[in-house]
Amino acid sequence: MLAHEQAVAARVLTPFAALALAIAIALSTAGCASDGGGGESVAVAAPDADNGAALFAASCALCHGEGGVGSETGPPLVHQIYEPGHHSDDSFRNAMKNGVVSHHWNFGNMPARPELSDGDIEDIIAYVRAIQREAGIY
Repeated sequence: MLAHEQAVAARVLTPFAALALAIAIALSTAGCASDGGGGESVAVAAPDADNGAALFAASCALCHGEGGVGSETGPPLVHQIYEPGHHSDDSFRNAMKNGVVSHHWNFGNMPARPELSDGDIEDIIAYVRAIQREAGIY
């Protein structure tokens, strides 16, 4: 190989090297999100199902029952209807942020929960999914 060809070859990434570089970049930015200002990144905490259990008890259990089993005023969340294939996590986010019109049960409409932060909502969803898995819903 001529010196010129060696220099060109050294500057061109092999497919394997390009893949390795892409993976390294992806891993170095995983778990980060823009804070909305100046391009800085902030770490995004993983949802905490234990915190979600406490939040659920304080904010949701009055209607949805202790452990999500339902009550006289709200439906059970530990039910096949609420498994992820039918009600995605986005459905839960939307319900907590905006409220939801009753559509499976006759308990009336669910009001929005504006006191819950985005992090609180993620923790509650993590808790609900955990108790659904424990119950064999999915």
